[in-house]
Amino acid sequence: MLKKLICFLFIVSFCAPLFSQVEYGRNIVKTLCDSSFHGRGYVNGGDKIAAKFIASEFAKLGVKPYKSKQNKSKEYCQKFIMSVNSFPKEVSCIVNGQKLITGIDFIVHAGSASIHSSLTPLLLQKKDFDDLEKFPIYIKSKMETGKYNAFTLDFEGISKDSLKIVKGIANELNTLLPVIELTDEKFTWTVDQQQLPNAYIYLQKNKYPRNDLGVEITNGSGNDNANETEIVLNIDALAIEYYSSQNVIAYIKSKKKSKKTVVFTAHYDHLGRMGADTYFPGGNDNASGTAMLLSMAKYFTENPPDFNVLFIAFAGEEAGLLGSKFYTENPTFPLEKMTFLFNLDIMGSGEDGVTIVNATLFEKQFELLQEINKEENLLTVIKSRGPAANSDHYFFTEKGVPAFFMYTSGPNRHYHDVGDTYENLSFSEFADIQKLLVEFAKRL
Repeated sequence: MLKKLICFLFIVSFCAPLFSQVEYGRNIVKTLCDSSFHGRGYVNGGDKIAAKFIASEFAKLGVKPYKSKQNKSKEYCQKFIMSVNSFPKEVSCIVNGQKLITGIDFIVHAGSASIHSSLTPLLLQKKDFDDLEKFPIYIKSKMETGKYNAFTLDFEGISKDSLKIVKGIANELNTLLPVIELTDEKFTWTVDQQQLPNAYIYLQKNKYPRNDLGVEITNGSGNDNANETEIVLNIDALAIEYYSSQNVIAYIKSKKKSKKTVVFTAHYDHLGRMGADTYFPGGNDNASGTAMLLSMAKYFTENPPDFNVLFIAFAGEEAGLLGSKFYTENPTFPLEKMTFLFNLDIMGSGEDGVTIVNATLFEKQFELLQEINKEENLLTVIKSRGPAANSDHYFFTEKGVPAFFMYTSGPNRHYHDVGDTYENLSFSEFADIQKLLVEFAKRL
């Protein structure tokens, strides 16, 4: 009985720190996904609310701002200016009297302009794009009827080779009138820095009135006097040329003098709001990476390292890696003194392992990761991938900083959609990933 009790106490004492870290990570993600953070975008200052929260967490943990010539005031935040198109108020779509669900039935193009209008669109399909030489004449003849004040585009059946050309035509059409693009694919949204000439939305095909033959349904006899499909769009778009955002930077100095500095980064921004009633929580992308960043800070405050650790939470990633680009051009901690940088994104699952971008560039470090993983029996697989400009590691690599970008794989397929919530994350490998990162940092 005594042996069993000792064994139980040993297991509890060993697992408790890991459990504590996972619970801490969960709570961070849950908080960042709350509607009061407005999707951590550029409506209602969602990014600023998130930055303030992250800075307060660093302060609670005892992780201080990095003191430098550029940061004499010892602030966590590094401010920068960006431009962004946003949707702060109304975003709605009604098709033939049926109000659609934002983010589910339709989404606005990230660069869409404002509109408050009832539209009678001209439906353009594959057959209309087959002869591109005659296409302008066809459009001109249809516009001269005065019946249409928008375009509906259905690209079904168009080959991949031709689709790029046709998409270019869609952009040209948007300079003339609003565009409704039909799709049967899952919606993914993004952030745009510029605003288009006219409104542009993506609409699920099953929400666009058709008969069994795929022909647009009209409310009349089908002749020139028939009432065509009516789409009412109300979109409030706000293009902000000079928006002030911020990176959040914190630092743990080695307990003894060391030239080694390991950098952990993650972007905390997400897509924000699509109107007043719909927001994108960004649980996996990238509240989970931010949680891992803070969890690593928590670990190293509780277990002081014999090397320096720098933490950077970036804004502007979704708008084009803007925060990390600004940092590499205005570094507070010198780039040449960074021993290695590990960028963390999509940390909420891991059932199917992780992928390392830049693995082929830094083979020794990748071998070290594999060695640790095998020794500790942590993740099912660590996949190798070459260089890619797909997250905040990119500009550091371009400037000569050795860097990895890690992201997880698993059954959760929510990405840049309204379903990327805290509730849909498993956190199944959160503790193992953290252990892998800690050991990697120690052995570098």
